[in-house]
Amino acid sequence: MQINDRAKLIATIVVLLVGMIMAGCGSRQPPPEPAIPEVAIVTVQPERAVLSTELPGRTSAYLVAEIHPQVSGIIQKRLFNEGSDIKAGDVLYEIDPATYQAAYDNTLASLAKAEANLPPKRLKAERYKEVVAVKAVSQQDCDEAVGAFQEAEADIEYWKAAAESARINLAYTRIKAPITGRIGKSNITVGALATAYQGTSLAVIQQLDPIYVDATQSSANLLRLKRNIAAGRIKGDGSTQAPAKLLLEDGTPYPLEGTLKFSDVTVDTGTGSLILRMVFPNPKYILLPGMYVRAIVQEGVVDRAILAPQQGVSLDPKGIPIAMVVDSSNKVEQRTLKIDRAMGDKWLVSEGLNPGDRLIVEGFQGIRPGDTVKAVSFGAKTEEKARAGIASPPKPRK
Repeated sequence: MQINDRAKLIATIVVLLVGMIMAGCGSRQPPPEPAIPEVAIVTVQPERAVLSTELPGRTSAYLVAEIHPQVSGIIQKRLFNEGSDIKAGDVLYEIDPATYQAAYDNTLASLAKAEANLPPKRLKAERYKEVVAVKAVSQQDCDEAVGAFQEAEADIEYWKAAAESARINLAYTRIKAPITGRIGKSNITVGALATAYQGTSLAVIQQLDPIYVDATQSSANLLRLKRNIAAGRIKGDGSTQAPAKLLLEDGTPYPLEGTLKFSDVTVDTGTGSLILRMVFPNPKYILLPGMYVRAIVQEGVVDRAILAPQQGVSLDPKGIPIAMVVDSSNKVEQRTLKIDRAMGDKWLVSEGLNPGDRLIVEGFQGIRPGDTVKAVSFGAKTEEKARAGIASPPKPRK
């Protein structure tokens, strides 16, 4: 009995297993086809782009005048406030004029004496010329009279020049500002001795409105710009009055626009760069000499520029820029790019993209070159996410 029961149990289990296997085979469905990935694309279109370059620079005064005395003497007065605005012709210092006044008065007296001696000698010379013909005086006496008259005339001219020189020296005791600008600290005090044409300046005046900005540009960038203009990729107007803008040390933009005046003709052998000089209005004295700034200079215009969103461009393991585009058959194609520069949140692409290309800017995960994808406009996908409550667009890939 036990053997028969065991046999029945085994047979029952076998029948159940066979039934379960058959049932499983009868209900199996084919696996579902994978979904086509969806990507957001931007259609590349040519557009006009104004090219500019950002260069480091320093400010410098438009005019600088070092004040030096032209006569020697004791400083009696200082007639300005340090750090104040000065106009051309304002008196800055007064040197003790006593000795120079005396010298001027002396020359005037000598001039008056010489002028007083002139009429008698003129009359004598004229009389001698009249009577020498009748032998009333000798020819030698006549010649001596004429010579004395001419000497008196020369004395007058001499003392006129001496008086003018003394007058100029007296005027130099009042030291005046040669330019309009802002004066710095005084390097001499009242009562100190000033020496004519001394090496140390009494003060320095700087004209700050307008003000210069000297920026450095590498010679390599200049050559690249010239090649692009020659090749027709950039339209340059060749003007030396190109507009320029400034970023201050803290990154804030300077509100007033300047102009590019000239570029240096010599490359610095130590740095491989040259100087670009710009002039900026500075009515409120925001810019001071020696400040570090960044100048934004317009280089030219590209009429049909290809600008690619930075989030659609990445780097391969070798650091070469690449991008994914969707071709006419909705397949992914990888492109190798050549990038000229960044312009805001876009790259200026010189090679690798063409007008009408559909650049993938979102949905890179899980796609490879050759995959079939569903292309959706980036703007439409962004609106769809906004309606769904998604906070912000994805950050650009690095």
